[in-house]
Amino acid sequence: MHADERLTDANFPDHPEKATLEGKNKFLGFWLFLGGETVLFATLFGTYLGLRNMHMDGPSGEEIFKLPMVFVATMLLLTSSLTSVYSVLAMKQNRVKAMQGWFIVTLILGLAFLGLEIYEFVEYVHEGHTFTSSAFGSAFYTLVGFHGGHVLFGCLWLTTLLVRNWNRGLTLVNAPKYYLFALYWHFVDVVWVFIFTVVYLMGKVG
Repeated sequence: MHADERLTDANFPDHPEKATLEGKNKFLGFWLFLGGETVLFATLFGTYLGLRNMHMDGPSGEEIFKLPMVFVATMLLLTSSLTSVYSVLAMKQNRVKAMQGWFIVTLILGLAFLGLEIYEFVEYVHEGHTFTSSAFGSAFYTLVGFHGGHVLFGCLWLTTLLVRNWNRGLTLVNAPKYYLFALYWHFVDVVWVFIFTVVYLMGKVG
């Protein structure tokens, strides 16, 4: 069977995302990529923790952070992680339409998260909390904005996957791509849990 041949119930492997050597290599390479991303975010977290109390004459996190809005954004992103799990489960059962549907829900939730984050940043700027207002501001926008950039990249990645493969069904070529996106999305969600805890919760309690 050719790798780009549409999978049917008759020729469907147990793990289509790792059924070929190319798929296995992509899987391994992606874990190495996530390792590098983990080190990068750890560096940003360390920088933020070192600078979070250096707000000079600007507002502090305790003064400006709005936990209800951030909590809603957190729920949106965590729910999108759950829908991506449903997508992968549908993929492993060769239910292509269900997989695409759950991925669309994942995309919508990711975009909603980005919309709330942009709104949050605009509110902070109006309150004097900008990238150049203090070392705290620089560290905050670098860490949270960098994560937001990852969410945006994930939304663009998923959109491209869906558009390019909408009528192709599931193959041994695109199955690893869907699966790796789901792994990436879980990573982004885990990072946000740390941001919510370290930046917002710790910042709000001073």
